[in-house]
Amino acid sequence: MGAVRFLLDGEVVDLPEVDPTATLLDHLRYKMRRTGTKEGCAEGDCGACTVLVGSLGPAGDTVDWRAVNSCIQFLPMVNGKALMTVESLKAEDGAICPLQQTMAANGSSQCGFCTPGFVMSLHGRSIGAKGCELPVADVIAGNLCRCTGYGPILEAGENALPQDRSDADLAKSLMALTGEGTSGEWQGRRWFVPRSSDELAALLAEHPDARLIAGATDVGLWVTKGLRELGTVIFLGDMADLAQIEETDEALILGAGVRYGDAHAAMARLHPDLGELVRRIGGLQVRNAGTVGGNIANGSPIGDGPPALIALGARLTLRSVDGRRTMPLEDYFLAYGKQDRRAGEFVESVHIPRPGADAVIHIAKLSRRFDSDISAVCGAFMLSVTDGAITSARVAFGGMAATPKRAAACEAALTGKPFDDATVTAAIAALKTDFEPLSDVRGSSTYRVETAANLLRRLWLRHQGMAISVLEVEALDG
Repeated sequence: MGAVRFLLDGEVVDLPEVDPTATLLDHLRYKMRRTGTKEGCAEGDCGACTVLVGSLGPAGDTVDWRAVNSCIQFLPMVNGKALMTVESLKAEDGAICPLQQTMAANGSSQCGFCTPGFVMSLHGRSIGAKGCELPVADVIAGNLCRCTGYGPILEAGENALPQDRSDADLAKSLMALTGEGTSGEWQGRRWFVPRSSDELAALLAEHPDARLIAGATDVGLWVTKGLRELGTVIFLGDMADLAQIEETDEALILGAGVRYGDAHAAMARLHPDLGELVRRIGGLQVRNAGTVGGNIANGSPIGDGPPALIALGARLTLRSVDGRRTMPLEDYFLAYGKQDRRAGEFVESVHIPRPGADAVIHIAKLSRRFDSDISAVCGAFMLSVTDGAITSARVAFGGMAATPKRAAACEAALTGKPFDDATVTAAIAALKTDFEPLSDVRGSSTYRVETAANLLRRLWLRHQGMAISVLEVEALDG
């Protein structure tokens, strides 16, 4: 048994007993009185609760920082980590930092509720945290403001100077916290933080009904919104062997524990559309927590990753103490809330073949908000085209059925046909027979069917050389 221990401003915080589903936000605000961190939505959507979490770098002498939503980070998830809140930025004399001074001076803050979250996201960018290579607009896409219109905030972010930061001493302190996996018990509920996939396999053999939590970007809401008790919990964020990224000439192999923020560059190299899809999965804070394996394992019918990976021909590897088995990703999803994962198994990795030179690919997400929103429809197409004919077709959608699903009739209407307007028109008609989607707050059944068809039309138009992205639309003079 072990306590949760982390560093806050370099000082050790030792929690000998913790509720495994107590959030970091609540602990900061109500136990430590760090009230600068705000609760806006309690679901990882508004960014008011943004903090920076640091992990020991690969060489052991640096700290890798990332912005996360503290409202859906459970306390065991920060075990062995370093932490910065907005209070951490003040000078020894109590003065606010230059970024805060700029935001105060140029009208970036009005009611001020969201401001600490923006400050932490932008401070992360200035110190080279995960995602710092993205434009300012992408860095703050997971921070919502209802007062300023974002212009001054973007300006403050653009004007913020990079900061040299030496974390050598902090890294030494983190090294002292890093050790074996930890575990605990709270009011009869067990929790574990394993350090390796071998340890995870053994734990699942002993606790096959345990709830697995990687980034908590989904499960976190079960607690904060659904007020659910999760029973035995296993946290997956400290297993380096599940966070490996391997790029070969044949494929991209992602460990299940790879966060989307870390996978972004490799997935963009596989295909630009895949990179753009990942860029729009939640905000930066969500991508810095949510994992590729978690997005698959929870079986959501509106998860952004699975439709694209299915269309690209991905295969999934599951593991238990009895060994491994591999399957086409589409076969993992059996029905709503039901996946082909046996007791004691966990998702270990996903293998994505590198598209061939003859591949025509289009991946698109439609949502009510462009950034940081859940898909209404997510469509992915991969056609192999040789001498003007479609030799094979893989078409997959999310948001159109109870699971991420291939469009069998559409694929049949495309395969073996010339790649022309007539074939696409026939395939659109076939696609409309593939699904009977539900209507909900994100879109009606009719909307989903029509827009899914339009995404296939969009692929054809782009293949013809037309600009089809909303990011490529330009205003006309006059």
